[in-house]
Amino acid sequence: MFNRILLPTDGTDAMRTVIDHAVDIASRRDAVVHILYVVDDRAFLTLQDGMKADVIAELEAEGETALETTAELFHDSDIKTTTALRKGDPADEIISYATEADIDLITMGTRRGEYTENLVGSVSQSIVARANIPVLTTNLARDDDI
Repeated sequence: MFNRILLPTDGTDAMRTVIDHAVDIASRRDAVVHILYVVDDRAFLTLQDGMKADVIAELEAEGETALETTAELFHDSDIKTTTALRKGDPADEIISYATEADIDLITMGTRRGEYTENLVGSVSQSIVARANIPVLTTNLARDDDI
């Protein structure tokens, strides 16, 4: 059933809980975990080209580091992983990747707090609303995040 699991990551330590869920599910199903990092470049569209390129390059480097760090957490479990970095609207890119890679399950974090109730999970909320496959969300908000 769940042979291909998509794990979008932002590279934060809070993702560990989501990674633990992905490891648990993937190990039971002998699934491949697709780790995806999306550089949200929309906020930088108004920057001058040189500045925009520098900012995007820095964000891509952060994304590559996040992908490597996340993939390393799967090595001890013998779970197969693949990584991908994309640029654009995170929700659009996650849905697009899930379709292209024939993903069976998306497992992702959401940050929902008192002040972000209507915003967060704006990405995860959009994924849940638009995905035609199961989506497992884990609240990453800690007391000190709210």
